[in-house]
Amino acid sequence: MSAIRSVWDEPRPADPPARAWWDWALVGVFVGAAVIEWIARPDVPGRWLQVATVAVLAPTLLWRRAYPLLMVAIAFGASGIPAVVLGRELDLAAGVFQLVLAYALFRWGSGRAMVLGGALILAKLGLGSALGYLSWSDVAPGLVILTAACALGLAFRYRAGARRREREQVVLLERERLARDLHDVVGHHVSAVAVRAQAGLAVSRADPAAAAEALRVIEGEATRALAEMRTLVRALRSDEAPTVSAGPGKESQAVPADRAPGPTLADVERLADTGPPPVRVVVEGDPARVSAAVGSAVHRIAQESVTNARRHARGATGVAVLVTVRDQDVRLHVSDDGATPARPPRHGSGPAGYGPVGYGLAGMRERAALLGGTLTAGPDDAGGWAVEAVLPLSAASRAGAAPRARQHRQGGPA
Repeated sequence: MSAIRSVWDEPRPADPPARAWWDWALVGVFVGAAVIEWIARPDVPGRWLQVATVAVLAPTLLWRRAYPLLMVAIAFGASGIPAVVLGRELDLAAGVFQLVLAYALFRWGSGRAMVLGGALILAKLGLGSALGYLSWSDVAPGLVILTAACALGLAFRYRAGARRREREQVVLLERERLARDLHDVVGHHVSAVAVRAQAGLAVSRADPAAAAEALRVIEGEATRALAEMRTLVRALRSDEAPTVSAGPGKESQAVPADRAPGPTLADVERLADTGPPPVRVVVEGDPARVSAAVGSAVHRIAQESVTNARRHARGATGVAVLVTVRDQDVRLHVSDDGATPARPPRHGSGPAGYGPVGYGLAGMRERAALLGGTLTAGPDDAGGWAVEAVLPLSAASRAGAAPRARQHRQGGPA
């Protein structure tokens, strides 16, 4: 019963194609074929009536996508008129236009339309056979051909549905990627601005020069944040080229969105900062061996980890970032020496001393999972908090990446 109900409740496919010139051409082909048969086959009984029937009913093809059940009812119902008058079904080959209607019923009709239309077609064949208009030798092959047309309509229907769901999945994954990038960019730069602003306020009276230096750092962070945000936003617009900053004192360059450079493993060294708290970065191995996708993910994970340490590590005197390029993978270890949490985190909140953990940790786990890597986060044995990620040197998004990422998002800390 559940299977029958699911078919009955099946909605119509969205946005069927509008009527076009080839629909009129299709009608012309069938009407023309009927006229040719009338000329070439003078032995067909009641050929005037049969040609007229095809000429009147063939235009139902024009509305086959908008009203598939109604057109099937009209065509299959009215095509019985020659059978009643002549005592036989249509003999013209042009009568195969009804197969196109059967195809359209299962391609564009709702579940109710498919069930009702299929029942009507079967009733037409059964009635014609019972009244002697069709022999059983004609019913069997006709039923096979009609079934093939309906099955073809179903095949194209579900193929189009699968492609639509695939496109929706791609859009969803792209939105999640952009959300992660935007979160990382805004979180990192705004955190740096907040820390520098607090430091500048603290020394503004005693050391105006240090306060002025803090303002210069704030200006640089804000400029870089704006440049990266514009790159992300303009990447969504095909009619604009994102502007990529060429550095202080240099003119920015506009490049196509699909070629806008992203962060690389070498950019991890730019996270080094004098603080507070100071950030020390060490990169071991050859960064050139790391693919662009993995290098970008390592940079974003390191960036978010440093941001979290600055925000939540109470009493931290330093943050250490260690990147090690090994034979088969690259290892990232980010740790601080802040207060170690006294109890494990509750669901939906961060550990004591670290405040709420929003989308940052979930985003880092998704990045690692999408590239076939792993990520762990928790209290460090040496004190403080540590984040460790291990990613393969070269990886692409895998077929099962989206489900794995969702599992990490649902199972790990929110």
